[in-house]
Amino acid sequence: MDLNIKTPIAFFDLEATGINISTDRIVEISILKIFPDSTQELKTLKINPTVPIPLETSLIHGIYDKDVVDSPTFKDVARELFRFFEGTDLAGFNVLKYDIPLLVEEFLRAGIDFDIEKRNLLDAQKIFFMMEKRNLSSAYKFYCGKTLENAHSAEADTIATYEVFKSQIERYMGEELEDLQGNKIGIMENDMKKIHGLINEKMVDLAGRFVFNDKGEECFNFGKQKGKPMAQVLKEEPGYYDWMMKGDFPLDTKRKLTQVKLRGFNL
Repeated sequence: MDLNIKTPIAFFDLEATGINISTDRIVEISILKIFPDSTQELKTLKINPTVPIPLETSLIHGIYDKDVVDSPTFKDVARELFRFFEGTDLAGFNVLKYDIPLLVEEFLRAGIDFDIEKRNLLDAQKIFFMMEKRNLSSAYKFYCGKTLENAHSAEADTIATYEVFKSQIERYMGEELEDLQGNKIGIMENDMKKIHGLINEKMVDLAGRFVFNDKGEECFNFGKQKGKPMAQVLKEEPGYYDWMMKGDFPLDTKRKLTQVKLRGFNL
């Protein structure tokens, strides 16, 4: 089926140095421009972000500093991209919360006012979430083939969750699991310890402020220290510990931070 469109649509996706709209930079942009007559034009560019790409981010999208060192900066190609986007609607997956805001921010840094007011903004993720509900009632219907009666009562939800969990194991037994970045992380087995390892292997604290890197080191997962080993930061900037302990962080997060700090004293 061809799309019924009167205005060209630019489907696009960005890879960047991170997910902070204000501070992170684009390292790759790919745009698929669909015209009303169904013809297509594809443009993909590597971008030098002018700042280092964190290793943890490179491991996700596969783009390292060496891959973009000779690439143009966004400012270098801003006019070219502006012309390519000119007169198009904008579309993608999760573009409303991430790609469009980051793209606009980059254009503004390049001195270009990239106006989106008169464009249609089309997000496939929004449609996905609206049509394929992500709640317990939907999971119960999908996995167990039954309608959840008395949803949101603690007892009904608890029993339904147990049935869903059993059905998930049965359905996915022996299948390879991937994380949200598409990395293969293991095989589904009817083994609770192994399931725990699959779904929690990078979790340090429950709030996700700290994560394990590929070396098994606890690392910060936010702010200016993101991607840095906790032990290293606490040694080089001891005041960071006091700042976090006085801050509005969960008690579990503070407990994990303290454990890492005390471990450093025992080395």
